[in-house]
Amino acid sequence: MAPTTIRTPPAIADFKPLEEHLQQTPESFFGGKPVLYYHATGAKAWIPKSQRGKLPFFPADLEAAPTAPEGAALSEGSEVTVEQKVDLYVNSQNLTIFSPSAEVGFEIPYPVISIHAIKTIGTGETKYPSVFLQLELSPDGGADDDDFETVELTLIPPTPTPAAPSSTEATTETEAAEPEPTIGKKQPDNEATKLYKAISACSDLNPDPVEEGDEDDEYDDDRIVFEGDAIEGFQGVFAGSSSGGLPPPMPGSGGWITAENVHEYFDADGNWIGGDEMVEEGEEEAGVSEELGEGAGTVRRREDVEDEAAGGEGGEKDEQGESKRARID
Repeated sequence: MAPTTIRTPPAIADFKPLEEHLQQTPESFFGGKPVLYYHATGAKAWIPKSQRGKLPFFPADLEAAPTAPEGAALSEGSEVTVEQKVDLYVNSQNLTIFSPSAEVGFEIPYPVISIHAIKTIGTGETKYPSVFLQLELSPDGGADDDDFETVELTLIPPTPTPAAPSSTEATTETEAAEPEPTIGKKQPDNEATKLYKAISACSDLNPDPVEEGDEDDEYDDDRIVFEGDAIEGFQGVFAGSSSGGLPPPMPGSGGWITAENVHEYFDADGNWIGGDEMVEEGEEEAGVSEELGEGAGTVRRREDVEDEAAGGEGGEKDEQGESKRARID
């Protein structure tokens, strides 16, 4: 997706206004006119003098210096730049910049814009907002550090001139009461901020394409494998057990305990009963993974443990004739 040089300025009729696009559902999401997010005529475009000739509307012999007031705000020692007057068309397909004086323009796909940011020109009280763009013009994307061809472009939108009020409006403003307070009230965006937001929105609509070889196949097998029979046509969906229970949630698990089957595992007092199937000696409890050792899942009640302890003491007493004295540590 490379930039395109154009010789004819775009017409506003070639685009669909953003307001109209937001107010109605499009007949199709494919094709149709591109949506115009921002338009400005008479904007200023700057690039470093050393980069002349890299953009079609900045010929290699251009000597036009930045004009006031922004040009006068440049600090001493800053890189020498040149200026060109351009018209801006920020649309959903590309960023189009056309220079009427040079009679040439440039359609820039958004993936070519590697960096865009708001840049302040000047210091102290004299500051002018602008939009900085770094364009990656390398045809192959820059295979190594020596192949990168970038252009640093600064766009300064024109400041709109407020319309002069009519005589009736002037009289009304004179008779009006005190002006509304502006403390805590959100101020409207300046033209540079509007341009930046439009480029950001359109960049989100045109992400970088995924090229062949970008995805790593090295770790395709490094993933969690779940037990159970997958249902054909569904990824990550497993069939339940033959009895109608849920499938194992994780490898080695015996299933979920839910509000519907909790009575199968706990009695009314909250004691563990281990399911409907009682465990017999020498048998493995249902639902326990065969990977576990002997006795895994066996439920022993407190009474069984106490009976075994009592039986052990009695047997020892019968063999020795008397019980052992209590051991005192």
